[in-house]
Amino acid sequence: MTETHQGSCLCGEINFEITGDFQSFYLCHCTHCRKDTGSAHAANLFSGTAKIKWLSGEKTKRTFTLPGTQHCKSFCTQCGSALPYYLEGLKLLVVPAGSLDSDIPLKPDSHLYWASKANWDDALHTLPRFEKQPVKK
Repeated sequence: MTETHQGSCLCGEINFEITGDFQSFYLCHCTHCRKDTGSAHAANLFSGTAKIKWLSGEKTKRTFTLPGTQHCKSFCTQCGSALPYYLEGLKLLVVPAGSLDSDIPLKPDSHLYWASKANWDDALHTLPRFEKQPVKK
């Protein structure tokens, strides 16, 4: 059965639908992914068969490719949210997991570029967990 997923940007200007299955789900810790997410890693789904349909706002989407690399980032020009893009050379649809509004049926397959991880990205699973932002007194 082919899956369909809905996604959007933070401001709601861009909406999209992805039809097809994801073959892999990676957490990438390379310096490029850390820089463009501002976080410990990028969380991307990959598909060589899925198709994307832009439902609204496609004209406000931009894609940046880092010169000399295959590293890309598509984003909403209004709010900066990460958006799906095609890696033409590899014929892959890359979907930032956080851009999807629907549940993802997969768990990450693995960490990539672990040797490049941020120095503070150790044992994060041991930190306290809160349902929302705690209020400090």
